[in-house]
Amino acid sequence: MAQSSTTKQGSYVLSIGIIGALFFIFGFITWLNGTLIPFLQTACELNAFEASLVILAFYIAYFVMALPSSFVLKKVGYKNGMSLGLLVMSIGALIFIPAAYSRMFGVFLTGLFIMGTGLALLQTASNPYITIIGPRESAAARISIMGICNKMAGFISPLILSALVMHGMEKFKDENLKLLDEVAKMEALNELASRLVPPYIIIAIALFLLAIMIKLSPLPDTIDVEEHEDESLMGFIRQIPGALKIPHMLLGVIALFVYVGVEVMAGDSISQFGRNLHLDYASTLTSFTMAFMVAGYILGIISIPKYISQSQALRVSAILGAIFAVGAIYSNPNDTSYFTSSLGWLNSLSFINIPMLPNPVFFIALLGLANALMWPAIWPLVLQDLGKFTKVASALLIMGIAGGALIPPTYIKLSMAIGYQNALWIMVPIYLFILYYAIWGYKIRKAK
Repeated sequence: MAQSSTTKQGSYVLSIGIIGALFFIFGFITWLNGTLIPFLQTACELNAFEASLVILAFYIAYFVMALPSSFVLKKVGYKNGMSLGLLVMSIGALIFIPAAYSRMFGVFLTGLFIMGTGLALLQTASNPYITIIGPRESAAARISIMGICNKMAGFISPLILSALVMHGMEKFKDENLKLLDEVAKMEALNELASRLVPPYIIIAIALFLLAIMIKLSPLPDTIDVEEHEDESLMGFIRQIPGALKIPHMLLGVIALFVYVGVEVMAGDSISQFGRNLHLDYASTLTSFTMAFMVAGYILGIISIPKYISQSQALRVSAILGAIFAVGAIYSNPNDTSYFTSSLGWLNSLSFINIPMLPNPVFFIALLGLANALMWPAIWPLVLQDLGKFTKVASALLIMGIAGGALIPPTYIKLSMAIGYQNALWIMVPIYLFILYYAIWGYKIRKAK
């Protein structure tokens, strides 16, 4: 009996470790977009809205592929599905090679969509897996651990890609490119775009090797979820109307949709906000948001469920989100006093040299702290007591990630009309709706 318990515990820890590695991959790939946006805006000669289509192409794959992914997982199993997702992502990374050499933005978007497709498959498998494999009341803590893996990768990846492709950007500024004749300008931009080739070859190889490792791993291929009598793709689709009649699930999917939108705004669109302020380090601003998200996840691990419940954590997060959004709207972009007074002391350490963020940028980065616990709190609140609808609800939650495809480009389009700070008002009603879900919405178990 003791040996069986030890074996079970070992399998549990190993499963957590493997899923944690996958969440690291999610973060590394996902949060490269914050650096890609300003890079491709220059290399492909795009305006701010066109560059924001990087986000749309990547995140819309979740909406398109979530239900097919659930069907694939039913056919091939969770472990094989994860391996397949990594292979699909590897193919998407390879498409960056012809995209870079041709400087065709549409080819870049195709590669991003394919990478998003692979991630949709991975997310569809791993999120319910990490929620269900342990005690329900500690699900948010487990997802918080996964979030640290995800956001630590998100902290690292923009710094790495910026170091590889964004060096010497002075000669690629608009005022300098205008001094070149057409041939010299094309040569300069071709040289810039080609910088993406080596890193994405490495990414493709790494994803391929990880796919093989997952395939050969002892990760369990099934999880204990109540099955529906019809597990075909059409069966999944037929379940959707019934699932959407469950109020707390429908409201939860909407909450996750809008939450992902503001998370991606804080993580990726912050680079365009910084570019609008002419900050030389705009391409690395995603790392600041990710650093605050890591801090938020650590707080979640410590406090949930020991000190606060998942719903209470969501309430606090939504309130902080609204406060930080208003702070970003009304603070002075020419003033760095908030960052200097709170974190400026870090530069006294000999091994740290960080720029002093303008106040609005600092508040946007702080949204990482507010957003951190929303994903791990929303998932278990939505999946609670769903029984046979658990799988379709998981797929609908993955579809909700499409909020990251629609809300940030909407923000950028609005920014071009009324300014980057005023457009941040789009965030405030989103956080208020999430607050509503955290207080009342998740409790509505039956339609009236």
